Amino acid sequence: MKCGTKNSFNCIKKINVNGKDYSYFSLAEAEKNGLSGISKLPNSLKVLLENLLRFEDDLTVSKTQIESISKWVKDKSSTTEIAYRPSRVLMQDYTGIPAIADLAAMRDAVKSKKINPNKINPLTTVDLVIDHSVMVDNYATKDSFKKNVEKEFLRNGERYSFLKWGQNAFNNLRVVPPGTGICHQVNLEYLAKVVWSYEHKGNWYAYPDTLVGTDSHTTMVNGLSVLGWGVGGIEAEAAMLGQPISMLIPEVVGFEITGKLSEGTTATDLVLTIVQMLREKNVVGKFVEFFGEGLKNLTLADRATIANMAPEYGATCGFFPIDEETIKYLKFSGRDKNTISL
Repeated sequence: MKCGTKNSFNCIKKINVNGKDYSYFSLAEAEKNGLSGISKLPNSLKVLLENLLRFEDDLTVSKTQIESISKWVKDKSSTTEIAYRPSRVLMQDYTGIPAIADLAAMRDAVKSKKINPNKINPLTTVDLVIDHSVMVDNYATKDSFKKNVEKEFLRNGERYSFLKWGQNAFNNLRVVPPGTGICHQVNLEYLAKVVWSYEHKGNWYAYPDTLVGTDSHTTMVNGLSVLGWGVGGIEAEAAMLGQPISMLIPEVVGFEITGKLSEGTTATDLVLTIVQMLREKNVVGKFVEFFGEGLKNLTLADRATIANMAPEYGATCGFFPIDEETIKYLKFSGRDKNTISL
C-alpha cells in the first residue's frame, strides 16, 4: 500500500541492507523535528506512530493525530481517534471465503458497467489459511493424516476450486491449503516477517510488519514482535480494501519479567500465573507490553504462548520487543536472509 502524501516531520531516512537502499520513517528524526519525548513511548505505540507517519495524508491521517501520540507520553492516555492501516490481513476460511466472494461480486458489478474487472483487488496483503473445515474420519494409523486430507478435498472441492481461482485472479492474495496448520500458528511460523518491504516508484520502503486477523488468537504473533490482534469480518474486509481501522490510542500496561523459572515449574505455570495477574488488573481493551531482564530466559515459544492468551486476560494484545531471541527464531524457522538482515 502506498505511503501518504505528507511528511510533516521530515523524517524519511535511508538505510542500506545487503547493498540495497531502503527508505524508512525514522522516529529519532521525527523527535528532532518536533515530536518531543517519543523515544520514551512503549514499543507497541512506536509501531502505531510509525504507521501514522507513513500514511499521513491530511485526509485519514492528520498531523494532529500524530501529535496526539506524542502527548500520550505525558498523560498515558488519550481520547484521540487514530486511523491505523495494518500491513496484512489474516483470515481463516469461515470469513475468508465470503470476502473473496464479495470481491468476485464487485468484479461482476464493474464488468457490467463496462469497466475492467481486473482493477478490483485487495490493496492490503491478505493471507487466507484454510483451517476451519478439517474433520477427523481416520485416526490411530500412520496414514490417518493423509486420508483425512484426501477426504477434505473431496468434501470441499467446489470451495477449494473457488479459492484457487481467487488466488490466481486477485493480486495481494495468498491461500494456505488445508492440512498445513492452524491459522495463527501458520502466521507465526511462516507468514510473519517482523519487517516488511515494498517498492514504490523505484524506491524500496521498509516498515514494521503489522496485521489484523479474523481469528481471536491472531495475538499469538505479538510474541514475535509483530503487532496484531483479532477483528470482525467487516473490519477485516475494510482493511483488505485499504480502509483504515479507527481506534483510540490505547492505554499500555507494562509487565516486567525478572529472573527465570525455578526448578520444577513449567512454561504453562508461568502463562497461567500471568493470566491470573492480568485479569486482576483489568486490562480489557489495553495493550500489555512485556519487558525486563527476565525476557532473555523466555524462548519464543513461551512468548508466543503468553501472547496467544491475550483474549483470556482481556487485553487487545500482549507485545514483546525485538531482541536476540526474535532473530534466533527467524533463522530457526527458515526466514530468508534479507528479512533477517532488515
